[in-house]
Amino acid sequence: LALEISAAIVEQARAEAPRNLTCSLTSEESPPMARHATIYHNPACGTSRNVLAALREAGVEPEVIEYLKAPPDRATLERLLKKMGKSVRDILRRRGTPYDELGLDNPALSDDQLFAAIEKHPILIERPIVVVGARAALCRPAETVKDLLGRG
Repeated sequence: LALEISAAIVEQARAEAPRNLTCSLTSEESPPMARHATIYHNPACGTSRNVLAALREAGVEPEVIEYLKAPPDRATLERLLKKMGKSVRDILRRRGTPYDELGLDNPALSDDQLFAAIEKHPILIERPIVVVGARAALCRPAETVKDLLGRG
């Protein structure tokens, strides 16, 4: 029944299309399956906007989490770090953040102290972090997203 309905829709689209246009979708074809992805995004960041655009151009419509409005909790960050194979210190952003004022370059600070700083100041999270399936990456530079999508 679904194939009959799909075939009917395709035929109707072909019949209603202007004569100089063609419909290339056949009843045997279907649009590519979009993979589930999540981007921890800051719309004010050019790199984050570029990565979001690259995901969409690749046919992936990600769940967009504006992490400054809805910061990930510690457990979520720990899961992301594990998927990325990184430490909490690896995702700290220095530029445009209170990193220096908080003395976060001090190697004696524990992970607990770094997570506490991130909880108070989510801007400290480097961006964008993208999750595709079981993999995650800090997509800086923006081209890193191609590797994550298997197109690098």
